[in-house]
Amino acid sequence: MTEYLFLFAVVFAINLLPAFGPPTWSVIVMFGLSTDLPVPGIVLVGALAAASGRYLLAHGFRLLSYRVSEETKTNLAAVRNAFMRKKHHGLAALGLFALSPVPSAQLFAAIGLTNIRILPFTLAFFAGRLVSYSIYAGSAHLVAEELTLTDTFREALTSPWGIAMQFVMLALLVALAKVPWARILGPEEEREGKD
Repeated sequence: MTEYLFLFAVVFAINLLPAFGPPTWSVIVMFGLSTDLPVPGIVLVGALAAASGRYLLAHGFRLLSYRVSEETKTNLAAVRNAFMRKKHHGLAALGLFALSPVPSAQLFAAIGLTNIRILPFTLAFFAGRLVSYSIYAGSAHLVAEELTLTDTFREALTSPWGIAMQFVMLALLVALAKVPWARILGPEEEREGKD
């Protein structure tokens, strides 16, 4: 039981980070190799911890959204309204959260900032992590032959591509709040007339 609690705590903490955290899959692989825990248990606890961490991360950004300027609130409201207007936007976004290789921290931060419902995205993220963690945990011995855990963490934290991707995602998050979406998207009544 202690190993499960430790796994939960580590994965939860990593998924609270808004950027530059080590990949959760490497923790899943480490537990698959260094413990006698059954793979289904590792996968379930890891996915639950990751989803819980991202859920709280999104809520943290939601609290932050109440402290931004009125102009930023207007911009974020315009994004939320545009997103909520079309059902297929929500379905595509749920698919992105379930299957995307893109760093999810900034996606959850954007959901929190725009005050879009967090739970559906968290559930899609959880389902996607059940699948990906099953693959990683099930093939832990194969991965271990290729890389050591230390190499994996070092690569995740020092890779030029990984660092660049984190900065790009952070820049997109800032742009989400700063772009004058209300002006770009136009008044809601006009847009509805064009549909």
